[in-house]
Amino acid sequence: MSSAKNSLTGLILEYDSGLVPPPYSHVFRLALDWKRGDLEVQLDLHYTEREELSEEEILDEGFTLNDDYRYQGPLDKVWIDPIQELYSSSKWTSKDIEDGGISLTPQGQGKEEGVKIPSNQEEWQLMAQDLIQAIYETVKKEAPLQIHFRKVDSERAWDCSLTVHFSHRQVIFDQGGKTRNLNWEYAIQLMKLIFTPDYHYELAKESPGNKRGTYIDCGDGYWHELGKGVVNIDPSFDAVGKIKNRLDELIDS
Repeated sequence: MSSAKNSLTGLILEYDSGLVPPPYSHVFRLALDWKRGDLEVQLDLHYTEREELSEEEILDEGFTLNDDYRYQGPLDKVWIDPIQELYSSSKWTSKDIEDGGISLTPQGQGKEEGVKIPSNQEEWQLMAQDLIQAIYETVKKEAPLQIHFRKVDSERAWDCSLTVHFSHRQVIFDQGGKTRNLNWEYAIQLMKLIFTPDYHYELAKESPGNKRGTYIDCGDGYWHELGKGVVNIDPSFDAVGKIKNRLDELIDS
């Protein structure tokens, strides 16, 4: 463990979505403190420039008229190590983030380092999103993400599900009532794959199919068939095939 990681007892993450238009444009400040061993967090999330839009325009994009959110309280300390590991492996840049991005202010390292801009912006933005999702689950603002699958071949059908608990950084795979924990990073990469293709909701059904094929419900109650209702966006990247392969690995293991 590096001395930097050892002496880091907290972190402030500040994010600005930059050129993203409203109602999506937002800023947040996420303060993390683990100097006493537990993880205490404070989140201030604010959506910007919405005064330019009508109420209808905001609601049509799936938002509400008050999406700002504040939280102060505990979060499972299982997040401390991943935060420290990402910090100790990060590289820093002197580039400004005037077009949007995330900046960090480390806490408790003996000397005041001030604001640092990570060059691995995407990794830190994903970490921040995961932490915010963990907060939403902790306070029961949102339920854990659950994805259901059915695979049918000429002999039988397999029904299984993935439940992603951001609050505890835990992913549970359930196959026929038998459950096991999956590696977090593996599961998050699988989640990225699942949300990569195009889902054609006009072809979706309210129950899974019984004919040969692979079916998926991404948590909203609509079932899609991979390869028919779920199709690749980029012809050079077979996301649908990769999802099928990962599911086969999980069923067979």
